[in-house]
Amino acid sequence: MGHSDNFYLDNFELGGSLGELINFPSANPVNYAQVVTSRGDIEEIEISGKLFTPNSVNVIPAVVIVPGSLGVSDNHLAHAETIVNAGFAAFVIDPFTNRQVESTVMNQTQYSFAASAFDVLAALRVLGKHSQIDADRISAQGHSRGGTAVLLSAMRTFADPIVGPERSFRGVYAVYPWCGHQFSVPNTGETKIRAIVGERDDWLSVQQVQAQIQAIKLSGCSASIQIVKGASHSFDREEALHEIPEASVTPQAPTVYLGPSGEMIHPVTGTADISLTDKILFIAAVEAGFGRRGAHIGGTVEQNLIFQSDMLSFHQSVLMK
Repeated sequence: MGHSDNFYLDNFELGGSLGELINFPSANPVNYAQVVTSRGDIEEIEISGKLFTPNSVNVIPAVVIVPGSLGVSDNHLAHAETIVNAGFAAFVIDPFTNRQVESTVMNQTQYSFAASAFDVLAALRVLGKHSQIDADRISAQGHSRGGTAVLLSAMRTFADPIVGPERSFRGVYAVYPWCGHQFSVPNTGETKIRAIVGERDDWLSVQQVQAQIQAIKLSGCSASIQIVKGASHSFDREEALHEIPEASVTPQAPTVYLGPSGEMIHPVTGTADISLTDKILFIAAVEAGFGRRGAHIGGTVEQNLIFQSDMLSFHQSVLMK
């Protein structure tokens, strides 16, 4: 398997499958409310991804893979190859390059989390029209910021204006997702949700992830979580645990809830306001003393094996007829 630096090479393969470069339309909403209430005002953008399909004469299920704050990395491609070897297509999307973003580690507000979730649903739309993909058997897997994106893409309040109420992911696999933005009514419809997070993750609040999963369950939808003992952020990367000193994180900041029109509700005032944005509330969290620099990534062989087993088990459970 090649490295992530070679992702855009014409001959890039995973599991013996040559990647098909697909450019597709997405958008840069300033916040969730703009998606729900003002679709006509959203800036459009084209992003790209690579689709890897195992040899098959039949249409096959697919998994959309969404990277985190460091962009497409070797661990995402390794997981894509595992998915291809299991008989599914893997569509690895690149949210960064066409936005001229290299990393969001130091600054998560270079584009909105709503835009990240829009990308995921835009990928669902394009895969649903692909001749080799079974449009009714597509799941999404996101890591870190990508985990946030896939979770939010499953919320029907957000998804319906983009793909319509008839279209949804079979499953969403949220890998160490930041859950600082949560819809007050987290209706995920028929989509099965699973989160996996390390017990010692210091980029995010594990309790927020637990709360999000519990809220989805209380809404009558299917959701589960695995907390991996002793694991840190990006525990699926087989590299020694180390600090990213420039990382800007606010794991203890209050949750920002989202109302029925996607409007952010200020956690201190309780006021819902369609003009609030990620940047405004991140700055407020930092000014309140919740911001800090430095967080850790890395994992062991054993932790990666736990991840791979859980990942494959989940996708097989939602995609196999």
